[in-house]
Amino acid sequence: MDITTDFLEEFKERMHISHSSEDDNLKRLLSFSIVDLQEKCGHFDIEKDGRAKELVFERTRYAYNDALEYFDDNFLSQITSLGLSIALKEGDPDVSV
Repeated sequence: MDITTDFLEEFKERMHISHSSEDDNLKRLLSFSIVDLQEKCGHFDIEKDGRAKELVFERTRYAYNDALEYFDDNFLSQITSLGLSIALKEGDPDVSV
């Protein structure tokens, strides 16, 4: 997953990171978060789906702070909600309202 400079800068601003020495690591963490959440929820466009972006940022924050093992439990309802929303948009026949 290619992380744009704008996306990286938005995450850094949110995390109050002003230096660039960790940019490669942050890009990697953001990329891992996108892949993980897309595997759980389905494909989303990170630039168009605000809930997906929020979850990517939160998962990356947990990974950055070495607390990733707590992310799924703490954000289970948001992950489930995003997955259902994506499935309904795609017209998944296995999902009913």
